[in-house]
Amino acid sequence: MSVRAPLPQRKVAPAQERPPVPEAVFAQPNALGSPGEVAPDMGSLADRVRRLMAFQRGGDLVLPLGGHLFDIVVTASGPEAYGVVAMLDEIQRTNQQDRPDACGPVIEDPERGWLIWLVPPATSAQWTPHRYGACLGRPHQLALPPLSQAEPPGVFWRRRMRGDRLVPPVPLRDLLDRFRPGPVPHEALLGSVLSSIC
Repeated sequence: MSVRAPLPQRKVAPAQERPPVPEAVFAQPNALGSPGEVAPDMGSLADRVRRLMAFQRGGDLVLPLGGHLFDIVVTASGPEAYGVVAMLDEIQRTNQQDRPDACGPVIEDPERGWLIWLVPPATSAQWTPHRYGACLGRPHQLALPPLSQAEPPGVFWRRRMRGDRLVPPVPLRDLLDRFRPGPVPHEALLGSVLSSIC
């Protein structure tokens, strides 16, 4: 059995004066708003949390592009684009035990014939015009399909969203040049329909 040394203590002189402590002042009962009301500076955060919770329950989630989340590259779908997905599966596979569908998140919209590749934020600022892919960021937003939607009908995840990766834009651009999926949707059309594609 070991004996512990006593903890050091600060000695206070008995005659030492202590400053007075101010009285506690509490806010008026309704000064902070009603219990269900969101503070003005927290409205956007609360709204995002509510949307995320609805998304986890199987609903759609509309998110702004850019910021800290992602930008998107939109291409035509079809055999050529699926070849790009397969090549990105190979590129993004980190080890032999990794999943065969290792590509970053890709949404397919069969009605419009589009693939929507989720790429790192700020990609749109560096993406020069490209014959086979249009890149969009702020101020657009994107409606994500439910996480469980992995096949048609409707918009679905060709490659599901995973927390550890997005689609790398440089290999994506190179593979689009190689496989040539087309035609790419016009950027103005993309901007007009992005928030309602799901």
